[in-house]
Parts: sequence; structure tokens; C-alpha cells
Amino acid sequence: MNFPGGGQVRRSIILAGAVVLLCSACSGSGAASKETKRPAAGAAGVHDAAVQAAVGATTKSSARIDEQVEWTDGTRGYTVIVKGGFDLASGKGRLTAKIPGQSTIGPYDEIFTRDTVYLRMPLEINDDPAWWSVSRDKVETHNVLRAPVNDPEHVLRQVARMRETSKVGEEQVDGAPTVRYRGKLDNETLTLRLTEDRREEISIARKGLGSDLPASADVWIDRSGRVARIRFELIMGTGSVTTTMYLTDHGKPVEAPVAPGGAKPLPLAALGGPLTG
Repeated sequence: MNFPGGGQVRRSIILAGAVVLLCSACSGSGAASKETKRPAAGAAGVHDAAVQAAVGATTKSSARIDEQVEWTDGTRGYTVIVKGGFDLASGKGRLTAKIPGQSTIGPYDEIFTRDTVYLRMPLEINDDPAWWSVSRDKVETHNVLRAPVNDPEHVLRQVARMRETSKVGEEQVDGAPTVRYRGKLDNETLTLRLTEDRREEISIARKGLGSDLPASADVWIDRSGRVARIRFELIMGTGSVTTTMYLTDHGKPVEAPVAPGGAKPLPLAALGGPLTG
């Protein structure tokens, strides 16, 4: 089955993002390996708890989501923009994902309910703007530092598991005071909900490095004790992936999305393009 809007562009980007970057790790320099060795902060356990508490408070409310994923191999790259409102407490929301300047593979509309994600593209086979449905707890991601179908709860789940956390200090995020924490993502967190073939590629890369991939995490917590911004980054050789997610308008009502009727079941194998992770 060919999922509408995918095609060769989708396959080439997956190959570039998931294989080229990781395979560069297998022949990475000693300097790349050294980047993974961070001194543990003396208060790391306390800072881990502070981040986990902020994530817990955030998931009990709602937020405006503004996310940007940037990938490059040093020569070419792409950027994915994800925006929308999300009631994290109920697990419901609506997002739009697009690649700026691209009209042949997006944008996607996504409606989240507690158990199901509905997806729609305006450029479909036979111009049929159909909705597709997939089980939210079964969908996986095909690329590191990408959430499956752009689920913001996945990003929060990963940042709550960051380790060797240190307190960087106070910083402004969109003019508001926050406290910034920095840590790392271990292999289990980096591969959370990742497809089996991508896990195997990371395993090969880890053997080449002799350590976990150097994936870093930063989180900014506002004065209400909720997450204002998250950034994940993986740099290896000339390749890099950076995911940045802003959460604003905490606690403001989010319009409850209506699940579309007549949605077609979407096989998990049909997912994996740059707009769905």
C-alpha cells in the first residue's frame, strides 16, 4: 500500500535521516565519542526530580504546541513544523504538520483522541481528502528524536527520563522567566517507540562509538512549574537532528476535536514519512 503523499521523497528522506546519520556514527571520530562523556552533576537526582515534577504538572493541563524538527547531513536537510492545541490532561488535540516550501508531501492534519490518531492530507490519490485512523498506542517512530505521528506526550515522556541533569540557570523564554536544565538521553529513552529496524541501526552505531549516542536534552521550566520549552539534539560528524518544542498558553481551553467519521484504518507499515516521524 502506498500512503498518499509519500512516494520517493518520503523514502529518500527516511533513508537520509535514519541511515546516513547513524552510519556516520559507526566511523565517527574519537572527538564524537568524547562528547558522550558528561560529568555527573552532584545534584543530578534533585534536578531529575524537578524536571519530572514539571512534566507531571504540564500533563495535567493544556497547552499550545509549536514544534520544529531540523535534520541535516551537512549537505542537505529539511525542517518539519508542527503546530496546534492540545489538552494533555484528556489526551486530545489537533495538530498540523508541514515542511515549509513543500506542497507534494503535506501538510498533514492530525486529530488525537485518547486511543486513536486521525490523519488527513489535502493532496491524496484521486484528490480524495480522506481521513485515516491508527491506534495511538501502537504507532511507532522511524527516526531518532521524532515523536510518533508528532505526539507531544511522547516528547514530554522522553524529557521526563533525561539523566545526569544539571541546572544551567535562569533564562527568558518569550520574555518570561524560566529555569533551564540540561541532561542527556540514554539509549532506552532515545529508542523509545522506535521501530525495530531503526533500533538495530542504533545498536550498530553504539558499537562503533563504544557508548550511547550523544543525545542531549534541555528543558525550560516556568514559574508556574510547567514546561515552557524542550530541546533535543544529536550531533554526529556533519549530521545532526534537533527537535525544539514550545508549550505556551498553559491551562487555556482547547477546542475539543471531533473524531471524523468514516476514517479508513491505516496499516502501521504505511507510516514513516518525514511528516509523521
